[in-house]
Amino acid sequence: MTFDLSARLAERRAAHLYRQRPLLQSPQGPLVQVDGRELLAFCSNDYLGLANHPEVVRAMQQGAQAWGVGGGASHLVIGHSGPHHDLEEALAAFTGRPRALLFSTGYMANLAAVTALVGQGDTVLEDRINHASLLDAGLLSGARFSRYLHNDAESLGKRLEKAEGNTLVVTDGVFSMDGDLADLPALCAAARSKGAWVMVDDAHGFGPLGATGGGIVEHFGLGIDDLPVLVGTLGKAFGTAGAFVAGSEELIETLIQFARPYIYTTSQPPAVACATLKSLALLQSESWRREHLNRLITRFRQGAAEIGLTLMDSPTPIQPILVGDSERALRLSALLKERGLLVGAIRPPTVPAGSARLRVTFSALHSEAQLERLLDALAECWPLVAADA
Repeated sequence: MTFDLSARLAERRAAHLYRQRPLLQSPQGPLVQVDGRELLAFCSNDYLGLANHPEVVRAMQQGAQAWGVGGGASHLVIGHSGPHHDLEEALAAFTGRPRALLFSTGYMANLAAVTALVGQGDTVLEDRINHASLLDAGLLSGARFSRYLHNDAESLGKRLEKAEGNTLVVTDGVFSMDGDLADLPALCAAARSKGAWVMVDDAHGFGPLGATGGGIVEHFGLGIDDLPVLVGTLGKAFGTAGAFVAGSEELIETLIQFARPYIYTTSQPPAVACATLKSLALLQSESWRREHLNRLITRFRQGAAEIGLTLMDSPTPIQPILVGDSERALRLSALLKERGLLVGAIRPPTVPAGSARLRVTFSALHSEAQLERLLDALAECWPLVAADA
């Protein structure tokens, strides 16, 4: 018996679900070189435009000069360097929590937190459209695993009634493919009434949301008692790489002692932590980035409604255009690319069947003129695709 990989790949191609990697040949920014062409990109998660900021680049260069380019070992052996420690303290202060713990990726942070906190005999309850890393973490934990209806506190409440052992409620803060916000006040109230803990992965909320960029927890004015486990990633609005978990002294010590993805991996390069410290300072001090981003979002939603596009309920830089059919989503993306615009088509299994979309994302570096160019192109291309429906 042999693996018939070619048949699996052919099936994916036939269903218009085959994935291909665009080759980026320039730094992140609104105008990029991709596969040999200059394109205006609306598909990056660099929400605040910090990934190629000269001060962040300089901080990483200086960090490499001072600390080298490798972490060298796990944090628990000899890989926990000064910049890592400084960044953890800065992130704890930023989130208003006693401690923070640094991870190499957001996927690792989510796997670590869930699997260290619950196991056999416990319960983990997750939103149906949570990020893959959260769903994988729940399945790998060994706990009883159940998914509640999207953003539905009543559905969560019914599952909490049947929960056993320690119970962890897990949700995205901003849902990465829809752009909508978790109804954290209602979810936290439901969990608290049953003695359950809440964990939020605010990968797409840190930076764009909150008065100081503190994310969805700041947006809703929630504290550590409402939401004990807070996860954030650094490769999106922060513009660098890695992730962190913020919470109580006991939570962080528990992760250090029991979280396998933390214990058994090499630390990120210290220079990356140096760069992130700079991007955190810029995120906090330059509020114009969030203000400009919000103006772009408001104008896009207004213009999209005038064109007749179906948007999702998102107040964030993630503005999906719902198309439905995967082939039509690919065609709309291709028509925009012909006009010099790069917008990715998102298809199953990343999103539910029948909900293929173009995932438009904005950066604080996009100009109003670039936004109008996108709207003009959509006004021209959408009727060509809509006619195929």
